[in-house]
Amino acid sequence: MGFFTRKDKTEKILAPQSGKAVSITEVPDPVFSGKVIGDGVGIQPNSGEVFAPVSGTVVQVAHTLHAIGLESDDGVEVLVHLGIDTVKLKGEGFTCHVKEGQHVNAGDKLMDMDLDLIADRGFSTVSPCIITNLDSVKDLQIFPGDAVAGETAVITYRK
Repeated sequence: MGFFTRKDKTEKILAPQSGKAVSITEVPDPVFSGKVIGDGVGIQPNSGEVFAPVSGTVVQVAHTLHAIGLESDDGVEVLVHLGIDTVKLKGEGFTCHVKEGQHVNAGDKLMDMDLDLIADRGFSTVSPCIITNLDSVKDLQIFPGDAVAGETAVITYRK
């Protein structure tokens, strides 16, 4: 490590979807809003395209396609959960473009979700994006407001 190298560099998690980022406490599901499995943001999407919020490896794609787990290149586990209770759709309304074990770069397309179909079936399209291994990060900050998928930082942290 060089003399001027900073070990505690601030890292970013980008919005996985375009829309409005809100505090995880505003997500209409007690598991997410209560930070039971992690902390982060919810995205109220205005587009069904879903992009990688970090560069890393796809570690899990739910068989119902409603969620995808990534491990960032620096070891942070990020869960992107598409909508609330959408597991009940059994994959309908979702198209996956990646597979488990695949390396992705931040901003690469991961999935598509049919926002109209999901809303028409009575499900919320709010999509949590959370860090699930909080013990591996410090100084977690979220940035609510308008977000552009693959461009706007919605979470920052240090290792």
